Amino acid sequence: MKYNKYLYLLGILIAIVGLIIGLISQQWLPIPVSLLALGLIVTIALMGLSSPTMAITSNGILASLAFIIILGLLNYLIVSNEVRIDFTENQVFTLSSQSQTILRNLNQPVKVWVFQTQVNPRDLALLRNYQRHNEQFSFEFVDPEIQIELAREFEIQNQGEVYLEYQDKRLLIQTISEVEPLLEAILTSGIQAIQRDRPAATLYFLQGHGETELNATEDGLSQAVESLTSQGYQVETLNLATVDRIPEDTRVIIIISPKRRLLDGEIEVLQNYLSNGGKLLLMLDPQTNLGFTELLADWGIELDQRMVIDVSGAGTLIGFGPATVIITNYGDHPITQTFGEEISLYHLARPISTTPKPDIDSVALLITNEQTWAESRLDGQEIEFDPEEDIPGPLDIGVALSRDNSRLVVIGNTTFATNGWFKQQLNEDMFLNTIEWLVGESEEILSIRPKEPKNRRLNLTTEQANILGWLALVLVPLAGFLVAIITWWRRR
Repeated sequence: MKYNKYLYLLGILIAIVGLIIGLISQQWLPIPVSLLALGLIVTIALMGLSSPTMAITSNGILASLAFIIILGLLNYLIVSNEVRIDFTENQVFTLSSQSQTILRNLNQPVKVWVFQTQVNPRDLALLRNYQRHNEQFSFEFVDPEIQIELAREFEIQNQGEVYLEYQDKRLLIQTISEVEPLLEAILTSGIQAIQRDRPAATLYFLQGHGETELNATEDGLSQAVESLTSQGYQVETLNLATVDRIPEDTRVIIIISPKRRLLDGEIEVLQNYLSNGGKLLLMLDPQTNLGFTELLADWGIELDQRMVIDVSGAGTLIGFGPATVIITNYGDHPITQTFGEEISLYHLARPISTTPKPDIDSVALLITNEQTWAESRLDGQEIEFDPEEDIPGPLDIGVALSRDNSRLVVIGNTTFATNGWFKQQLNEDMFLNTIEWLVGESEEILSIRPKEPKNRRLNLTTEQANILGWLALVLVPLAGFLVAIITWWRRR
């Protein structure tokens, strides 16, 4: 007992040492926490030995301290071993599998420079999310009005410019603002683009036959072209009647919805291009015959002139009729491997028949449901299945084919890539994945739709809003007042 006071002082000293270490380091690691806990336990235990009353008090304090210490240790373990669970409906705060793959394969430093005076918390959260997946990824926010020399080095023209830096290369990927935050799709596309050792792949859109216009805002391809450009591709136009040969830098030729039949010489040029390792994307509307029959027959493809009708009722509630095919069934192919059972939309589609050939690998990409058919007569008031003239589903409306180094994708629809349809569901993914596979740079398909919280707002009419106002301001308070009066009256 005579040494208790020395042990008591030692306990206090140990607790003070643990407290000082924690306060100075600003990190409550196991060593300072353990010293503080040990000192307090020894001190309180010795206090308890001095008298029965103190023993009861010290036991209570000791139990409380033990509970607090356990909570503290659990909190430390959770903080030091971060576990994130995304409870949002469409995983808004979780990077897509494609982004995670790109980051996982990142073996050299990549830095994001954000030149913005005010830091947007949403942008900061996204960049931190990227950094969690790979330490090679870093970022820095720069105030261009303070760090003038750095802004001049990057040749900053506007607030909100976002640059990627990789080795000796710098790439402007986006200009952000309060209304336009940093997007995962653009950031990941930029990381992939800046790591390419060779020049950007050049894509040529065929023109001269009434094809869908690239820059038109209504029913045009401006959204698709913008997405391709953000992916690092170079987009050009090609008129086969005005050139003596296909440009040497051509990676893919894209033909979307020509209105007039191609010349025999143009078809022959395209056949030779495919025979020599070329890549072609062909998207055609129903009830058109544009001269591709012989070219496609060489690949075992036959285009049906009928139009696909979908009577499953899948799109009725969201305003789509039977002429809009909703696809949820996809083939086993790199283009569609991440689609699962999500939907893509094809307004006015035609079926595609495939005849197997020994030297050609073909995979159906887009497969309709069993409640579809290929309708031959579209001039009647009522659309009904005719087993003698129509073809029952399921039907293929998109196929991918490869032979040696040549690749061909045929889709019996054009509207899914046009403005207004392009950003719907998986339509953008389908188009970008197709281009990526045709270019052939990587089988790790990059297709990331910007994730946004689903709109769960309740739109009320003026009458409904007035009713809710009366309920909240008059009826509910009045009901409470009446209940209070009745209760008071009964207790009198």
